[in-house]
Amino acid sequence: MTMRETAPVSVDAMIEDLRTLVEVESPSRDLVALKASAEAVAAVIENRLGGRAVLVESEAGPHVHWSGGGEPAVLILGHHDTVFPLGTLARRPFGVADGHVSGPGVFDMLGGLVQAIHGVAALADRSGVEILVTADEEVGSRASRALIEERALACGAVLVAEGAADGGGVKTGRKGCGTFQVFVEGRASHAGLEPEAGVNALVEAAHQVLDIVALGRSELGTTVTPTVASAGTLDNVVPAGATVVVDVRVESAEEKERIEAAFAALTPHLDGARIRVEGEVGRPPMPRSASATLFAMAERLVPGLEGRAVGGGSDGNFTAALGVATLDGLGAVGGGAHADHEYVVVDTMAGRANLVAGLVRALQDPARKV
Repeated sequence: MTMRETAPVSVDAMIEDLRTLVEVESPSRDLVALKASAEAVAAVIENRLGGRAVLVESEAGPHVHWSGGGEPAVLILGHHDTVFPLGTLARRPFGVADGHVSGPGVFDMLGGLVQAIHGVAALADRSGVEILVTADEEVGSRASRALIEERALACGAVLVAEGAADGGGVKTGRKGCGTFQVFVEGRASHAGLEPEAGVNALVEAAHQVLDIVALGRSELGTTVTPTVASAGTLDNVVPAGATVVVDVRVESAEEKERIEAAFAALTPHLDGARIRVEGEVGRPPMPRSASATLFAMAERLVPGLEGRAVGGGSDGNFTAALGVATLDGLGAVGGGAHADHEYVVVDTMAGRANLVAGLVRALQDPARKV
């Protein structure tokens, strides 16, 4: 797949900027590390685009916001927090070899962020462009959602620099996703002397897991997956407490409502047991309709470009739910998100930067044929 129009971008310069960001480790919730990361992101933006990148403080760490001035026309959305703990870089340093860039966070999503910045830098006119890089996407975006939604509504179109779909496609739809915690309260007793005097929270949790799994509807794209469980204290004590954590993915608002209602309605099977549920489908689904216009623009720029609906969520879910045109997966081509083999394909970096640049040009002037 080849871009119809290209602008000059330097892959070497992109790799150096990517090195700069990767080597400032940025695990979610580490406020000191995230401050240093935000400052590094702001410096790269200012160096490549001019103007001022503003740090927007939040309880989750600083977000970074830059504007090219003029009437808002397009928001480029990304995040600088990563899932890797401090010290990962020492074990897995930034590197370039065999056509791949590797290191913690290169694919999710610092590579896409750097490509987007260089794509905008290739434009002579940057008016109407905004870049927002948040500090808490990996942990639910609770401290950034309001700002994301505000700027998306102001701009009217959103390009999300998350990693590309497999094979280099863009992401035209995403499932809504959320996490539920089911807390089971039982009653402890001696497991040998009088087990009948207790209320076994682990047994109750087992009943709940079966009920929870039954909520899935594969034919509707709804997955309900228990992922973490804990119970008990000692091997001779009937457990008084248990917790089950559940990952949920849905394709429609109707399924979001059904699942949330079903979790709220969970009831105990054992006499004396109690159930408490926390959580929600925090990221609403991103329907394909939200990306249709922008994907058509992207196809004209890159004939043969593939669009895919995927199960994972991003901040694009929030903007799409507002009715704002949103195209996701415009970031790096590579793989291994959240894993030790994470990588970006070097030969694709210039093309992806140009794709962002072409979409921005089209959105700056909707009458322009691309």
